[in-house]
Amino acid sequence: MKQSPLTFVTDSGIEIRQVYHPASGPGEQPGEFPFTRGVQADMYRTKLWTMRQYAGFSTAEESNKRYHYLLSQGTTGLSVAFDLPTQIGYDSDHDLSDGEVGKAGVAIDSLRDMEILFDGIKLEGITTSMTINSTAAILLSMYIALARKQGADLKQISGTIQNDLLKEYAARGTYIYPPKASMRIITDIFAYCSREVPKWNTISISGYHIREAGSTAVQELAFTLSNGKAYVKAALEQGLDINVFGKRLSFFFNAHNNLFQEVAKFRAARRMWAKIMKELGATDPRAMMLRFHTQTGGSTLTAQQPMNNIVRVTLQALSAVLGGTQSLHTNGYDEALSLPTEEAARIALRTQQVIAHESGAVDTVDPLAGSYFIENLTDEVERLAWEYIHRIDAMGGSVSAIEAGFIQDEIARASYEYQQSVEQGRRIIVGVNKFTVEEPPFDKIFTVDDSIRLVQIEKLKQLKSERNQAAVTKAIAAVEQTARDGGNLLPVILEAVECYCTLGEIADAMRRVFGEYNA
Repeated sequence: MKQSPLTFVTDSGIEIRQVYHPASGPGEQPGEFPFTRGVQADMYRTKLWTMRQYAGFSTAEESNKRYHYLLSQGTTGLSVAFDLPTQIGYDSDHDLSDGEVGKAGVAIDSLRDMEILFDGIKLEGITTSMTINSTAAILLSMYIALARKQGADLKQISGTIQNDLLKEYAARGTYIYPPKASMRIITDIFAYCSREVPKWNTISISGYHIREAGSTAVQELAFTLSNGKAYVKAALEQGLDINVFGKRLSFFFNAHNNLFQEVAKFRAARRMWAKIMKELGATDPRAMMLRFHTQTGGSTLTAQQPMNNIVRVTLQALSAVLGGTQSLHTNGYDEALSLPTEEAARIALRTQQVIAHESGAVDTVDPLAGSYFIENLTDEVERLAWEYIHRIDAMGGSVSAIEAGFIQDEIARASYEYQQSVEQGRRIIVGVNKFTVEEPPFDKIFTVDDSIRLVQIEKLKQLKSERNQAAVTKAIAAVEQTARDGGNLLPVILEAVECYCTLGEIADAMRRVFGEYNA
């Protein structure tokens, strides 16, 4: 319970200190290198993590309604899910988009869709995370263009794009261009944002999808930090200042059911990244901080007895809070079956709010520090992760390890072993291989109709009939030429977006130069 801005007490009247130390002395301090105990000295005592619920489906109009609903229910940040065609650079009228428009997220074909998506939402007053990778430069440009139209100060716009292509090659698969071209686009974004949108987090180096693909917690940590090293080295090769771009790097981790291992993973991650950045030349402590978003584990949710997922998500969310996350998304209990219903999304948000306001977990910094178990587990997770990182370094880094199939093979092996343990009954999944019941089909399923594609196609036809075609042709030619010449792509993509070139047109201009990657 918060008694005053600086005083926390239990219901028994016991005062809770800001931070606890061993009797032998203060030891490591939160907010100080190597940040094992947290990136701020007071953590959640003065400001809670951002409650950022991931949402997006159907058309921009429908997703806008969900965003306003979530904001009305107390979410403190937005997180945009895009449909598969948007993620891989196809407009909704492309043949390969058939059957996928608006299904896994919202369909965004042009700046006009982005204007509708954020209608009634001032971008300067909210932080937005966009889970987008291969087309990140295009979607970020749309966001910047909309902020300009709203009259926002771009220096104050804040948020995150995922922009993490290495994990796409290793685990997720929504890549377009070959690795070298992707790394070039990523560093273009670093350079542009450091000048024009300095509060924007230019990459969210993601372990989440690595874990969803079947990795262990140690592999998630090791492969994510190895990818992070690769991005930093690429930026350094472009002459960027590690003390500038390093402050805008962020991470994205998974939270699974083993609460203590997850807490140890988060603590080890901060300590390891601080050491990596210092070794790579960072001198500003803020450039050594590992700041991260957490999402509860989608792959842990079960279609059987889906209400049990509320308990799983609660444990996972608690691990993220005890581990010091900066923002958090909690999954809906029905997500093993469909996109979350409004009810499921509300319960997921309420889970975070109960932890924040009723559990006492926020009253002191790094509450599990000093536990023999947690401290040993943190050390062990770190030791095993370093072993992987050293092996990857010996191969020449993450890009080489991915090209050799090493990371993919390690994930596949871990996934197979996990599934074997479930099928053989050595690992119990409640309601799946033990404590099962006969249950009627779950009927509260959220669906997106295939007719959404027809709506998007009509919007595209109208857009193309109204825009200045000469300006569009010139802007697309500029994107293609800049891709060939090696200049920074962001200014020309932004110009193309503002001419209402479509996402597919811009992505295709770069396809003509970079080609497509085939695994």
